[in-house]
Amino acid sequence: MADDTMSRIFQALAPLLLIVSGCSAAPGEPPLAGARIGGPFTLTDPDGKPVRDSDFAGKYRIVYFGYTWCPDICPNDMLKIGQAMKTLDKQAPAKAKAIVPIFITVDPERDTPKVVGAFVRNFDDRIVGLTGSPAAIAAVEKQYAVYAKKEPAGPNGAYLVGHSQIAYLMDKDGKPITSLPIEKDAAAVVEQLDHWVR
Repeated sequence: MADDTMSRIFQALAPLLLIVSGCSAAPGEPPLAGARIGGPFTLTDPDGKPVRDSDFAGKYRIVYFGYTWCPDICPNDMLKIGQAMKTLDKQAPAKAKAIVPIFITVDPERDTPKVVGAFVRNFDDRIVGLTGSPAAIAAVEKQYAVYAKKEPAGPNGAYLVGHSQIAYLMDKDGKPITSLPIEKDAAAVVEQLDHWVR
C-alpha cells in the first residue's frame, strides 16, 4: 500500500519536477526545452471524428487536461484560456491565429464527444475538445506527464477525478515550450503567450 501511495505522489509531482528542472534553462530558452512531454496521439473530436497530433502541425498548441464534470477548477481554467485568446485577438491577432487551444478529458467514461463539445463551446469556439477510449486517454496522459486518478464513487454513483492542473504551451512541431500560469489570471496567460508565440 505504501508503494502505491508513493507511486501516486510521484506521478502527481512529475509535471512539476519537469517544470522545475527547466529553471536551469539558458536565458531566452523555453523552460521546458528538451523535456519529454508530448507525442503522437489519435483521439476523438466532438463530431466523433479521429484527430491526430499531426493535424495541429504548424500551429502552437495550448494543451489542457481536465474533465467536464469538474466542479470548479477545470471550468475556471478553461475560462482563463478562453479570455486569454480573446484578449490576444485584440492585442496580437496574428499570434492568436497561430494558436489552437486543446482540451483533453481525463474522464473518458462520462465525457463523450458530444459532452466534451458542449463543454468547450462555453469558453471559446476555437477550443478543440478531445476524448477517446480509456486506453487512448491513459496513453496521452503518460506522454504529457499528467496524473489522473478516478476517486471512489459516492452513494449516488457520482465521482471526482483527481488530476494535474497544468496547461502546456507546445510549439509548431509539438515540442513543449512552457507551462502556462493558469493558477493566476488570464492576463498572466496572455503575457506568456505573447512572449513565446512568434
